[in-house]
Amino acid sequence: MSRFGPTRGELKLRLAISLFGLALMIGAYASNGIGGIASLEIGIIGGAFFGGSAIWSARRLWQTKDQDP
Repeated sequence: MSRFGPTRGELKLRLAISLFGLALMIGAYASNGIGGIASLEIGIIGGAFFGGSAIWSARRLWQTKDQDP
């Protein structure tokens, strides 16, 4: 792993927070529905942020799994 990149612990924390954020968004939309175009925009941007962060963290964890002692 690069000495300047995030540690495995930080990546695990980012992954957990991202998945929790996605779960909260899904729960909010499941209970309230999409109220309008602004709600849809917030859902798309939030989903892209949390989803992208989760994918990035999981990918980095998967790549560095074999490199750690």
